[in-house]
Amino acid sequence: MKGLTIAALQLPTLGMNATRLEFYLKKAKERESEIILFGEYVLNHFFKELEKMSRNMVKEQTRKHLKMLEELAKSYDMTFIVPIVLVKKKQYYKTIAKITPKKTDFYIQQILIPYEHWDEVDFFDNEVKPLHKPMIFRHKGFKIAVMGGYELHFDPLWDAVRRKKVDIVLLPTASTFGSHDRWRELIKSRAFLYGCYVLRANRLGEYVDGKTKWRFYGDSMLVSPEGEIEMMLEDKESMLIENISKQAVKEHRNSWKFLHEINRREELP
Repeated sequence: MKGLTIAALQLPTLGMNATRLEFYLKKAKERESEIILFGEYVLNHFFKELEKMSRNMVKEQTRKHLKMLEELAKSYDMTFIVPIVLVKKKQYYKTIAKITPKKTDFYIQQILIPYEHWDEVDFFDNEVKPLHKPMIFRHKGFKIAVMGGYELHFDPLWDAVRRKKVDIVLLPTASTFGSHDRWRELIKSRAFLYGCYVLRANRLGEYVDGKTKWRFYGDSMLVSPEGEIEMMLEDKESMLIENISKQAVKEHRNSWKFLHEINRREELP
């Protein structure tokens, strides 16, 4: 079966100039990449920096980046999956945009980080309500899901991945504080148990909060349905390009039968 070539861009926060981005898109096009995943807080600044920016400045940053990517999607005939902060009236929403040559759709992240040192819940205005499935779409025979990095931890969203027989999960993140090993193991476990690829794009850069330095360390990776890391970037600005196989997904599910056994039974009450 023909595969699908996908890419993950490992970047710090971008400026408004498209030149730097186009350098990577040209390389991705040469390798026949069709879907490009960005990390969190790449189009917009980290949310703790947004707290110090004017709302109009954030809104303009978002507008210009969306317009730029919509034009690039048409020029390169690509689909971009990119986290972005939407500003509506006086409210901020943490979302992920799916930008195709034809249209732009948004997934409003359902579960945000609630910790005292990293309180997205307090900053953003995303509604707290019953969970629904993550963004799921089809592309050339592949079922693709998109969820926010923090949402990786929550089983109900992965139940939707199982029910919809998703082939690959796209996971933009902004991980820091030396959490490399934990994230690697979580991603590998999810890929293996749900019989799908997971592509992670993690942000680069630093944020200094008083005496604390937040270092976003990269480690963008593609993990196979076997739970193996097929390709991983280190801690420098770069791009990962890999081909994924529908056959690999099918063989894993037929071999291990995790999803088959769950699907034979009723859901837990």
